[in-house]
Amino acid sequence: MIESFLDGRLIVKAGDITDEKVDAIVNAANSTLLGGGGVDGAIHRRGGPAILEACRKIRQAEYPDGLPTGRAVMTTGGDLPAQYVIHTVGPIYGRNNGGDAELLAACYTNSIRLAAEHGLATISFPSISTGVFGYPKHEAAPVAAEAVRAALLTDETNIIVNFIFFRPSDALAFTRHSGL
Repeated sequence: MIESFLDGRLIVKAGDITDEKVDAIVNAANSTLLGGGGVDGAIHRRGGPAILEACRKIRQAEYPDGLPTGRAVMTTGGDLPAQYVIHTVGPIYGRNNGGDAELLAACYTNSIRLAAEHGLATISFPSISTGVFGYPKHEAAPVAAEAVRAALLTDETNIIVNFIFFRPSDALAFTRHSGL
């Protein structure tokens, strides 16, 4: 299943994000940037030690207390097909005094901004915060879609954004709930 929106600048499909041959994939990281479960663990395992080393340097130099929710940083892609990994920390659902949607949108916006600042042409996102962070998929879909749509309308580099869902049923649910 592959669906295209916004004149081909937004693509929704099922697959393994660690197989994406794009300029950057986005890691739904935890604030430590030192790996974890789910997408985060898969990216660190497949990408190898270069990603972890780059994350450690970022922690030492910029974020000794961890990457704040909604922010984004970029590292090498290590052994991944993607040249870079953009790490962003999504909100833990229900723990942000009503600011969950704003923080989730910031993950997408800041990741696209970072990609644009580095002249990247393609970026692939997982569904941020909808795993162990508990964000309901049907609520996350319109937030993510609107954040990406707004970023692409202001983006002057014509970045192509992919949403990659591990299961085809999740990709279908996203398109159904996203409002695209």
